[in-house]
Amino acid sequence: MNSSRSISASRAGHADIATGGPAGAAPAQQRLPAALVLVNTGTPAAPRRAAVRRFLARFLADPRVVELPRVLWLPLLHGLILPLRSGASAHRYRLIWQPEGSPLAVNTARIRSALEHELPGELHLNVLQTFLYSEPLLSEVLEQLRLQGVQRLLLLPLFPQSSGTTTGAVYDQLGAALGHWRTLPQLRVIADYGNDEAYVEALAHSVRERRRLRGGDAADHLLISFHGIPQHCEQRGDRYGAQCRQTAQCLAAALGLTAGDWTLAFQSRFGRARWLLPATDATLRELPGRGVRAVTVICPGFPADCLETLEEIALLGRDTFLKAGGERFDYVPALNADEMHIRALAALVRRASADWY
Repeated sequence: MNSSRSISASRAGHADIATGGPAGAAPAQQRLPAALVLVNTGTPAAPRRAAVRRFLARFLADPRVVELPRVLWLPLLHGLILPLRSGASAHRYRLIWQPEGSPLAVNTARIRSALEHELPGELHLNVLQTFLYSEPLLSEVLEQLRLQGVQRLLLLPLFPQSSGTTTGAVYDQLGAALGHWRTLPQLRVIADYGNDEAYVEALAHSVRERRRLRGGDAADHLLISFHGIPQHCEQRGDRYGAQCRQTAQCLAAALGLTAGDWTLAFQSRFGRARWLLPATDATLRELPGRGVRAVTVICPGFPADCLETLEEIALLGRDTFLKAGGERFDYVPALNADEMHIRALAALVRRASADWY
């Protein structure tokens, strides 16, 4: 490995890649151009078939998302999947679309704005947002930063639990973009933060506040739902499932729950492959049969509310539970721009860039 490049992993899950010189603290008068880039998955530009199809075509064509040979998958994707799914997905988006636009885009923008306000001026970080599969694309934002001469670059993927299907895609696109740079920046990536104490406490606080505002019983069963991935990803070494279980255990401990007070599940299955279990929809159908009449659902893998939380959980999940005999269903909104969430993210950023200024 070149002596000018060093890579280290910290307890907080941030990877440090320093290029083109030492990563020590710079004199205050230098104030090297630096940027913090928030990365999220992406969203259609509108809740219409054509826009949804464009988004899904980018998203589902990524080998990180669907691990099938391209020669087999791409014809199936464009010939069958997209024509069949685009209309139905557009309907689902219309159910949760906000006057300002896509919930994911709106909430990510609010996180960016709040984080920019929270971070102290002495960090001199330009805070940007970008997406993997919709505008503004990560490659486009990185090109803008290259033209601006950025010398220090910190990426915060909004995926608290790291997976090859999400954070791996960030690294792929980052590496492809940097392949065109002649002058490389000092680069750091906060690879995961699902077990960060401040993040877990923000989640716990959101559960307590939701129950207080809704007058819910603290004894309501807590369902902790994460986005699923195919089981073969975990079998090949992906630690996402283990990180989800750790986050759930930390959250349950912070709330003082016993083993019978909460359940972990995985949502958003796609295709015929076996996915991580238990499945959220099946769990919601089974809970009333186990004597659970009231359930509170939280999705700690989604920092920003989106289709998977607002439609799949808050609408479909509610319907599933009540039809199965449940009596009360409550969804705890994602942390979004909540003050405790922003403080937790700001602390991660400060630790990752502490020696820059």
